[in-house]
Amino acid sequence: MSEKSTHKIQSFVRRSGRLSAGQKFGLNELWSQYGIDPVAENTIDLDSIFKNKQAVILEIGFGNGDSLLQMAINEPERNFLGIEVYEAGVGRLINEAYKHGLTNLKIIKEDAVEVLKNNIADNSLVGFQLYFADPWHKKKHHKRRIVQNEFMHTISKKLINGGFVHMATDWEHYAEQMMETLEAHTHFKNTTTAHNYLSRPERRPITKFERRGQRLGHGVWDMIFTNEK
Repeated sequence: MSEKSTHKIQSFVRRSGRLSAGQKFGLNELWSQYGIDPVAENTIDLDSIFKNKQAVILEIGFGNGDSLLQMAINEPERNFLGIEVYEAGVGRLINEAYKHGLTNLKIIKEDAVEVLKNNIADNSLVGFQLYFADPWHKKKHHKRRIVQNEFMHTISKKLINGGFVHMATDWEHYAEQMMETLEAHTHFKNTTTAHNYLSRPERRPITKFERRGQRLGHGVWDMIFTNEK
């Protein structure tokens, strides 16, 4: 598979707006403690950043950070790296991480596709999480969905052998595309039977957004695959 991209995925829209005092505090006063600023094409030394050799899980597009925060609290034996461009969410998560005294969580506020390409070493992640990514529901916008063949090829390279991919979405058509993309990849193996989804695993916290969707009758589709090189 060629690693040269003919179309750069732009799967997000940068949103700006008024920030709360807590969000500003997280972004400005606590950034040096929790934030990572990637430099050009320099690989990030994760062991050095986290000051330990614990396994690292990457989550892209964590929104307001509720579930990622809870995972970092629940699993202190693992390190969590979150990538998000939404400033209010980044500021909020950092501020909450500080309140809880977390040392196993770091944040990057950049384009995840570029960070993966330039700054994350191959075979350096134990897991990859993508929860409720923008479904770009209009057909003409499907090309902007982050889950595409080339992107998943990159994820496979960054994951260790035996690492996991966990995705969840409340948009059925996107769930089908995710499933088809993962099952078509040479290295990804479904942890359940072919083309089947899972109930929400206990380790993935349920968010206010998800609870609201459930009350409205929305479905949620979880899928977990292992990376077998």
